[in-house]
Amino acid sequence: MTFRALVVEKEDQGPTSASVMVLEDDRLPAGEVTVAVEYSTVNYKDGLCIGPGGGLVRTYPHVPGIDFAGTVEASDDPRYKPGDKVVLTGWRVGEVHWGGYAEKARVKADWLVPLPGGLTTRQAMAVGTAGFTAMLAVMALEYHGLAPGASEVLVTGAAGGVGSVATAILANLGHEVAAVTGRPEQEDYLKSLGAKRIVPREELAETVKRPLEAETWAGCVDAVGGAMLARVLGQMRYGASVAAVGLAGGAGLPATVIPFLLRGVNLLGIDSVMQPYDNRLRAWERIARDLPMDRLEAMIQPATLADLPELGASILKGGVRGRVVVDVRA
Repeated sequence: MTFRALVVEKEDQGPTSASVMVLEDDRLPAGEVTVAVEYSTVNYKDGLCIGPGGGLVRTYPHVPGIDFAGTVEASDDPRYKPGDKVVLTGWRVGEVHWGGYAEKARVKADWLVPLPGGLTTRQAMAVGTAGFTAMLAVMALEYHGLAPGASEVLVTGAAGGVGSVATAILANLGHEVAAVTGRPEQEDYLKSLGAKRIVPREELAETVKRPLEAETWAGCVDAVGGAMLARVLGQMRYGASVAAVGLAGGAGLPATVIPFLLRGVNLLGIDSVMQPYDNRLRAWERIARDLPMDRLEAMIQPATLADLPELGASILKGGVRGRVVVDVRA
């Protein structure tokens, strides 16, 4: 038995190369469940793993793809049986462990969750790690008091994967979303997802000396980090929270503790990779309920395995909008 996969190779200290290959089933890694993969997606980490590695890939040859959805083909675990629809995000699959850019994957049963009712495998990968992370961020903000009607909720990096889904979910829940983007041509797209206002990136990109500015935002999903996150912290309303999900603008944080001490601002770190099983189920159930499928469809860019090398390079340069859905069988 054979399957097709995107295989990344690297010789010694040379550059990586990625191409679609046909592999024997015995090349699959160890695991209790073998999945016939139907769809995957493209995240920033995938771009790193397809290309330079980013320190994420330990051994080559390697099959990237940190997300996948498909049908169980064989299982040694009683929780899953052939024919079950399943989803995988995180657990360093596609980084350390072979991932979803293949027609087959073999993984630990603990890493899977059942496909939520009401979602197809294609829709699940339109969500993917980016959308799953966005839902975790919204849930964290809600836990810390965010409710509709408080004031505007800011989403930075709004045209990206996490930002797009966060915008759509927050708008559907009744929040007024202000979407930050450095790409003016994305205004119509972001408004179609439910954003009420577009904030040009340059308005928040400049670091200011004042640790506090006017209280503006009731909450924030931040995919940028760096100087923008520092600036946003000083603009949060009293007791409001920022859910930090990314570092597109850098890992540094040139901020002071003043927003935390004088306004009780909360900075919430969101990790999607090692989330416990029960949290994953809750997040996926919320996604199925609170993410409008018509808005999800508007985010989708279809792709095949052969498209992935180009898409991987593009996402590292900020050139991918919304969600890429990879049909690995095409």
